[in-house]
This record gives sequence, structure tokens and C-alpha cells, in this order.
Amino acid sequence: MMIQEIAPHVYDRSYDTRPATAEDRVLCCVPGKVLLHKIDEETWEIPRLCQLQGEGYPEVKVGNYLFRIDGENCYLGQVCLDETVPADGILESGVLPEDMIWYTGQQARDVRPLAVSFAAVTGQQLSRWYKNRSFCGRCGERMEPSKVERAMVCPHCGLTEYPRICPGVIVAITDGDRILLTRSKQLVTRNYALISGYVEIGESLEQTIEREVMEEVGLKIKNLRYYKSQPWGFSDTLMVGYWCEVDGPTEIHRDDSELSEAFWATREEMPSRAGDVSLTAEMMELFRNHQI
Repeated sequence: MMIQEIAPHVYDRSYDTRPATAEDRVLCCVPGKVLLHKIDEETWEIPRLCQLQGEGYPEVKVGNYLFRIDGENCYLGQVCLDETVPADGILESGVLPEDMIWYTGQQARDVRPLAVSFAAVTGQQLSRWYKNRSFCGRCGERMEPSKVERAMVCPHCGLTEYPRICPGVIVAITDGDRILLTRSKQLVTRNYALISGYVEIGESLEQTIEREVMEEVGLKIKNLRYYKSQPWGFSDTLMVGYWCEVDGPTEIHRDDSELSEAFWATREEMPSRAGDVSLTAEMMELFRNHQI
């Protein structure tokens, strides 16, 4: 189960311009965090606008329309605080109820139901994009939201910009009953992963895979085959997963600047990634459980 696989809930990304009502959902985002309503230890929800309004509460400004889940509109929101109260210090200030909690992107990844986790991460992605597209990159004028689609438009020169999506690849390299596992030197994580990387200008997905594998572990590959894709809002990425086999010598030549570890592991040696919502984890679990 990956983060976007929220069935039976339905994600509707079609654009809407109607104003928010008190019952609509509002995702309040600050850099690196999103405000969610914790119902109990196993259930969260996106707050409704009426839940963020009350005597003594800070003002909540409703911004751009985001999307719809199960027919409910969701908008971007901004909590307007006194300058002496930091945005992520709302709980400590006692301004909002204690069940309204600021979650980091990684914490939101573990929120359930999965539809709320997906909405929180996607909302943060769009929040970053709107903030980073405040001014036109061509003429410097302030951008405005489009009236007809999810885009930012410059009223001066007409430049139109859409949400940024960076294509990236994940590749599982196998050698019989072994798979190549890695650990990134840049990312702060305890998890092992597969080879991955971003597509560069002028490259196809297949060329990206061959380049990344050669750069990071010095191996040649064969029998490349597509598996599945995943929108990954944490890094504005569309991840595309592939399986392949090592071609020739299996000795690893690790790029020390990119990876802290790279090694062959048998199915029995692989750590479990059950419950993880990433494409990487799903592919690793398929191999570990002899399903591929």
C-alpha cells in the first residue's frame, strides 16, 4: 500500500474557484509542518474551518483551493499569529485545542487513515509551490492564482507556471536470490533503500537508470522492466520504479560521496519494510516475500 493508494476514499484534483464554507477542510501549513486534528491514537482528520474558529483563536486566512477528497473541498490555510508566538508553538500558547497538532512531513507519513496522510503531504507540496511562485521569474511582478486552473499567472507578462513535478527513478537490481541495497549519505534515515535518482535534462528514464547505477555502484544492468510509479510529495517527485538484473561482474564500486552503504542481500537478510508507504518499500517487500 503506497501513500496515494487511498481507496475506497476518492481524490479529486480538478480545480475549483468557489469560496470556502465553515464545513470545508483547511490545511494550515508552515515551513515543514501541517496542522491536523488528532481524534484518537489511530485516527486523524483535516480540520474543518469551523474547528479553527473560536473565541481567543488566532485568525485563519483561507487561501487557494487545493483538491477534494470524498467530495469534501480542501483549502490552503494560514494561521495568523502574534509575532511573539511562533507558528509551531500554538499548542504551547494554549491558543488552539490540544488535539490540533503540528506534524512534520515525516510524521504526517504515519498518519491514518491514509487519505489524510496523502492529503497532508500533497497539501504541503502545493503550499511550498505557491510560496515559491509568489513572483514572476521573467519580469519580477507578483503572480496571481489562475481563475480557471491550478496555476500561477503573471498579470504583467502573462507567464503561466504549473506545480513543479520532478521525474525520478527507483531501480531494484537483482542477482538471482540477491538484491542490491543501499543507504544514502545525504538523507537522515535508518532505512535501507534501492538505487534512485533524478532525471537530468535530455535523458530518458532508461538512460537515467543506467547512469545512476553506474555512478553509484559501478554495475552494468540488463532486462530492465517497468513496475509502477508513485507521486512523492515530500520532494515534488514522480517516482518511476523498475526491476532489472545485474549484467556481468557483481563487485560493487560504491560512490562514497552519495552512499554510506551498498551491498548484496539475500531475501532472508533483508530488513522488513512492511507498513511503509513508499514505492521503494513496496518493491523491497515484494522481493523479500518471494513475490518476484
